[in-house]
Amino acid sequence: MKAQQVEKQSQLGVNYLEYIPSSKQTQEKLPLLIFLHGMGERGNDLNMVKFHGPPSFLDDRKDFPFICISPQCPDTIYWNEALLLPFYKEIISKYPVDKNRIYITGLSMGGFGTWASILAKPDLFAAAIPICGGGDTIQLERIKSLPIWVFHGAKDDVVPIARSVEMVETLKKLGSKVKFTIYPEATHNSWTETYNNPAIYDWFLQQKKK
Repeated sequence: MKAQQVEKQSQLGVNYLEYIPSSKQTQEKLPLLIFLHGMGERGNDLNMVKFHGPPSFLDDRKDFPFICISPQCPDTIYWNEALLLPFYKEIISKYPVDKNRIYITGLSMGGFGTWASILAKPDLFAAAIPICGGGDTIQLERIKSLPIWVFHGAKDDVVPIARSVEMVETLKKLGSKVKFTIYPEATHNSWTETYNNPAIYDWFLQQKKK
């Protein structure tokens, strides 16, 4: 029996997709992976969230080793801390989450949301993978010790690669061991290759809050 993503709504009114590995007992503490979609998937139809990233393949997986939570952003706003931080708190209290293994990733608008989330609540996360996003370089001291793996297409014509470069270079100057993967020929879609790569999920599972 394969696990299926289930449509849910949080007490805050945020719609999201829930995935729990079918082989796991719900009493067992599991790593949590939060996925933030891009601008094109905003709205109130959760099927749109399945266009990209983990939600695009999780209906066919029973062995994905994470609780995966994929919220949907209303089409009138962008991902922001006021929306996301209370949502994270509710999700963590609701599911059997290993609080030392909470991970976050997102693409484009969700990449910006990933950076914003870890900057707003650095102690919450064990690792992050922002894809073709960017953020506020002034606050990066807060996350210099957090494991981060950044992805971007060199020919991105929507979010310039400079947005990721400035984050990575500033972090490295602060002593961060941030990883950076550039796809030389990719334009804005640097996420399909990334999310199809088993290495990123192995990398997440290697990261644990000290």
